[in-house]
Amino acid sequence: MEFLRPASWDEALAAKAEHPAALPVSGGTDVMVELNFDVRRPSAILDLNRVTELAEWSDDGAVVRLGAAVPYARIIEELSGPLPGLALAAHTVGSPQIRNRGSVGGNLGAASPAGDAHPALLAAGRDVSVEAESVRGTRLIPIDEFYVGVKRNSLAPDELIRAVRIPVADGPQQFSKIGTRNAMVIAVCAFGFALHPKDGTVGTGIGSAAPTPRRAVAAEEYLAGELAARGLWESGGLLGPEVVRRFGELVREAASPIDDVRGTAAYRRHALAVLARRTLTWCWNDYGKQIRSAA
Repeated sequence: MEFLRPASWDEALAAKAEHPAALPVSGGTDVMVELNFDVRRPSAILDLNRVTELAEWSDDGAVVRLGAAVPYARIIEELSGPLPGLALAAHTVGSPQIRNRGSVGGNLGAASPAGDAHPALLAAGRDVSVEAESVRGTRLIPIDEFYVGVKRNSLAPDELIRAVRIPVADGPQQFSKIGTRNAMVIAVCAFGFALHPKDGTVGTGIGSAAPTPRRAVAAEEYLAGELAARGLWESGGLLGPEVVRRFGELVREAASPIDDVRGTAAYRRHALAVLARRTLTWCWNDYGKQIRSAA
């Protein structure tokens, strides 16, 4: 097994072009587990730890450009304002040691349906995109097109993830997951939710309950329609139990889970409906307070 250690981004791209089968490593929190258990045995390891720009982020007031290697601990500390849903998801990742090493770029590269960052990224809006680069150039992959199968993404063999572009939150966001214990656990299922009052939409993200992370599109459309038709974006008034219940049902119907050692498909569907109702209620209560305080 070759060990490649570029000192710059250009060197990293050149190495990936020359060794397209090389496995990129930054935090290594997923990769090292697979290597230790002999789940994966790549021909080469591409160590990106010396590429310092991958651990940087910027915010122009509309979009956060999040470097692929910015660790979860820094997302929690530095980005809970502009990216509240992702910061909440980051709180649930592993242990403090893992949060100091693991990153959203690593989650995206692994493309596991149980990755904690995915529901929050999907819920953050359809303008979320993955910045992929190779020696051939840069392209932006919409987050909805990034996941193509179980642990498979749409990166070309010679591409590396440089950053993720995420709109700054314009409304409340939430993330919730269920595991077999409260910490250091892979999600049985997870759900991300966001209100986007500027364009009158809502965002959802389902994790660990389908072959890939996915949205609950029918639930999004139903809720956005109810909010618009009843003037609730303007008033911040009560949703009513029927709307909350129906939203949960539509989220449940959007999932296609399996039975495995962590939980049954039936339990995952039930739990997603509960998580959807709770996150919607939490976000809407926060939104109503914002509307009333601004009046």
